[in-house]
Amino acid sequence: MKLTSYSNYTLRVLMIAAVRFPALTTIGELAAAFAISKTHLVKCVHQLGTWGYIETVRGNGGGFRLARPANAISIGEIMRRTEEGFDLAECFREETNTCPLIARCRLRPALQRATVAFLDTLDAITLEEVASNGDDLLKILELTAPSCREAKISA
Repeated sequence: MKLTSYSNYTLRVLMIAAVRFPALTTIGELAAAFAISKTHLVKCVHQLGTWGYIETVRGNGGGFRLARPANAISIGEIMRRTEEGFDLAECFREETNTCPLIARCRLRPALQRATVAFLDTLDAITLEEVASNGDDLLKILELTAPSCREAKISA
């Protein structure tokens, strides 16, 4: 199983938004820090805003920040929203199955249990947990932490 770039970038956006909260972060900052296209990040930020995970501020000095507490966002819920599905094999869906072994197959149920375990594990992990080493993340990306002044203004 491999996550799509979209899921990967969406999780990165959320991690940095959590670390920098309450400060605003810009798409340009993240595109430069991650060396990825602004276009990809625009799609992620827009969708996260639509889903209510981040709020965006337009105009000069604008950007985005978390709209929900990081401890209230599970990684599993983000994965379910950003991935097309978790069908590891064609036989997971009746309409796409062509395998003649389906009636007696023992692999399919094992793969289904593994998928459930994968998602259950991610459901138990919050954005707060994966961003708990925020100072290290910001240092690697050469991004600044929110100042005390920004924290007071947003409060």
